[in-house]
This record gives sequence, C-alpha cells and structure tokens, in this order.
Amino acid sequence: MRRRRLGRYLKTLKKLRLERKLSLTRDDLLQALGAAAKDAGRDAKHVIITLPPEGAAVTPESFHYRFDRPRLRRTRRREGRYLLRTNLTTTDPAELWQRYLQLVQIEEAFRNLKGDLGIRPIHHQLEERIEAHVFISFLAYALHATLKGRLRDLAPGLTPRAALEKMATLQMIDVKFPTTDGRVLTLPRHTQPNDDVRLLLERLHLTLPSQPRPRLTATQKVVM
Repeated sequence: MRRRRLGRYLKTLKKLRLERKLSLTRDDLLQALGAAAKDAGRDAKHVIITLPPEGAAVTPESFHYRFDRPRLRRTRRREGRYLLRTNLTTTDPAELWQRYLQLVQIEEAFRNLKGDLGIRPIHHQLEERIEAHVFISFLAYALHATLKGRLRDLAPGLTPRAALEKMATLQMIDVKFPTTDGRVLTLPRHTQPNDDVRLLLERLHLTLPSQPRPRLTATQKVVM
C-alpha cells in the first residue's frame, strides 16, 4: 500500500515538473502539491520538496524533489506487520490480497457516494423507484470515477471533490422579462467561469456550451 501511494505521489511530482512548460504558477503548484500530499497521506513525508520562493517562477532550479531513503528505512524498522484474517480456503496469498484490495475499493466507492456526491437514502415504496434510485446513484459514481481519471491524467494532484467545489460556481438561471402585451421573454443563461474554473476547464479540455436561445411564452391569449 505504501509503495502504491508513493508511486502515485512521485508520478504526480514528475508531471508537475513537466507542466512548468505550461507556465505553471506557484499558486497552482502549491494547490496541486497539497492535493497530492493529501492522497499520499503520511507517506508524503518521505519525499523532500524544494519550492520556489514567493513571487518566483517555477523552474527546474526552484522546484525539485528527492526521495528520503534513510527516513523510509527508519519508518520500516518501527512499523509492525499487516495481518489479514479470512475464512477463504485458498493457499495463494496473492488472491487473498487481491480480494482485500477489492473490498477497499468498494468501501471507497461508498465514501464517495456519501461524501463528494452527497447521496442519501430515500425510503421508496415502489420497486421501480428503488431501481431508479440505484441507477441514478450508479451513474453519479460512474461520472465521479471518470472525473477522477481525467484529473489524474490532465490535472494531477487535484481531487474530484476540489474540482466539484470549483465547478459549483457555475449555475444556470432563467432571466424573465414581462412584456407589455402579456407575454414573458425568458433568457436562459449560465454564469461566466472565474479564473480558477476557466483554468480547470482548459486543463480538462472542456468548453462550456453557448448561451441558449431566448424563449417567448404567453400566459394568456394574445389579442392582435
């Protein structure tokens, strides 16, 4: 587990080193490093990072990192052993470990459903409504997993929760104007993204749709 976390952490740091060619700012670097360190947990302390001074550009000389092997050896000497108890009769430890990793992934999926996606239980009375609730929850988790994969490849270090919090500033509203002849002019409009959201959209290669066309409706019969 530590090897996997450290591997992901080092891979993210390597990508951030390459992204300096894309005019990566110091604030963007700190934000990405914070998210990557949170994902790595306590294992992030085994990597020593040198950051550029405030106001300085991100260059190979100002931003670099190295692996703290002596500290990792001390950590390994202090820790105990991981013991799994099971009722499986197989003699292959690799199969047992694979089953355990699947259990960890399932638990993570439920945490994402309750946390990032905010899905809560609803006491339905009809079977088709229960199936619809499960289906919507599955679609939400599939989109969450897709977002996580795109962030890992295009915006390393940024978590789905952080991306959803940024995207929450985008809203769709209807601006309505009553006319003198009793009709209503409706202008559907989405808010303009701020600088952080615009940068995130560029990293994910996403573009907002054009503003919808206005609608003209009548609440009563119009006399011409």
